[in-house]
Amino acid sequence: MSLMKKIFTAFRGGAREAGEAIVDANSIRILEQEIKDAENHISKAKQDLTTVMAKEMQSNREIDRLKKQIDEYEGFAMEALNKGDEALATEIAEKIASLEPELSLQEETKSSFSAHASRLKDLVKKTERQLGEYKRQLVMVKTTDSVQKATSAISDNFTNSNSKMMSATESLERIKKKQKDFDDKLKAAEILDAENSDTSLEAKMKQAGIGEQASSASSVLDRIKAKKGA
Repeated sequence: MSLMKKIFTAFRGGAREAGEAIVDANSIRILEQEIKDAENHISKAKQDLTTVMAKEMQSNREIDRLKKQIDEYEGFAMEALNKGDEALATEIAEKIASLEPELSLQEETKSSFSAHASRLKDLVKKTERQLGEYKRQLVMVKTTDSVQKATSAISDNFTNSNSKMMSATESLERIKKKQKDFDDKLKAAEILDAENSDTSLEAKMKQAGIGEQASSASSVLDRIKAKKGA
């Protein structure tokens, strides 16, 4: 293989891969459009089917008309024979003979329309069943695609935000430490305030037995005995 052929082959291979990549990237959109195109074709087929069925109905009416006309002329021919008018009966028979080929043609036409309409009905029903299945499959593949995209996004975001999460964790710990420091300072201030108050001083004096002490039963009894001895 010459160099140019290899280059051309490589180019065609690259073009094919690029084309496949485009198709894969837009596969759901392509499927949706294909289903839409199929719906349009079915709609057109139904219009054609109604035309064929209308022609069949027209052929039926024409057949009924011709049969009725032939029956009438046969009655006229019988009446002419009953009256002994052979010539008139023959003329009426010729009229009937001219109508019968037309009747045969209309019956053939009607049969053709009927067969074609039957085939079209079956084809439309079959295509609609297939289209319904494609629509159900489309719903499932779209749902699956959405779930997969969501899963991928979550995974990518988690991977890409690991450093951010670490930074956020550090920030949270710093905030907690700052709040704990504030609480500790507040408690220390309360203790300091208590130590600097008169209440704290009195408590310390009472503990050391200095100053006015609360009366007790024993001290009251001693005081009474002292007065008695005096």
